[in-house]
Amino acid sequence: MTTDALAGVPATTDPARPARTALVLQHDPSIHLGNIGPVLREHGYDVRVVDVAVEDVATIDPSEPDLVVVLGGEMGAYETDEFPFLAAEQSLLQQRIREERPTLGVCLGAQLIAGALGERVYKGDTMQIGYRRVQTTEAGAGSPIRHFDGVPVVEWHGDTFELPATATLLASSSDYSNEAFAIGRFTLAVQFHPEVTDQMHEQWVAEGYNELAEHALDADALRADRERYSAAMQDASQRAFSEWLSQLPSPEPRERPGRQRLARKKSSSSSAQSSASTPA
Repeated sequence: MTTDALAGVPATTDPARPARTALVLQHDPSIHLGNIGPVLREHGYDVRVVDVAVEDVATIDPSEPDLVVVLGGEMGAYETDEFPFLAAEQSLLQQRIREERPTLGVCLGAQLIAGALGERVYKGDTMQIGYRRVQTTEAGAGSPIRHFDGVPVVEWHGDTFELPATATLLASSSDYSNEAFAIGRFTLAVQFHPEVTDQMHEQWVAEGYNELAEHALDADALRADRERYSAAMQDASQRAFSEWLSQLPSPEPRERPGRQRLARKKSSSSSAQSSASTPA
């Protein structure tokens, strides 16, 4: 079912500005828009959230939404046999990028964008869980990603990808070279999780006990890092995504179909079960 996100957060209304729609592809209810949601609302976006395990992504018109946001998930972008909706998402992303339509990818979303452009997505050498610093490139220092420079951000992934040939690298970390990239001014992708609120982080830590033990990570130490670093990351996230949204071109006037065109429920689908326990 397609649902409104953040129903209690009013959208910014400006009669001189056309209504805009942000379509959010969500893979897990615990890996949601987080602090990006209020920023979208503040910029006048009508947010629609699609559960890709329930909705038929192939029925979505890739050109229709003014913005598409692809969130993280526990599966790998390469697990298309087990999770067919991933292939449908990549097809949607291919067309979005071909048409230079605004698109944002977060963690798994970034990996799916790379995969949609024909690049390899694969398991990395290390598992990243916790707050880590990213370093901006020269290009990143002149982009909205500069707000994260030196600010510890949430990492929770073990997969990585090859940088698309058409992309500009914006940030790297000590373990992974591709932490953020852009394609023109219309596509932004981040491997880390700047959207994570304190409540999201606590849920991930509380539910990731076995995974934390596997990697010899202490839950209380992660919580202490959250107390130390979360506020700065929340501020950096708000600044970065607000700036990126502000530089997007105004949407062209177009007829707005009913919500059912954005996503229609599959008549015979059921929620897919995740094969891994790592948000990405």
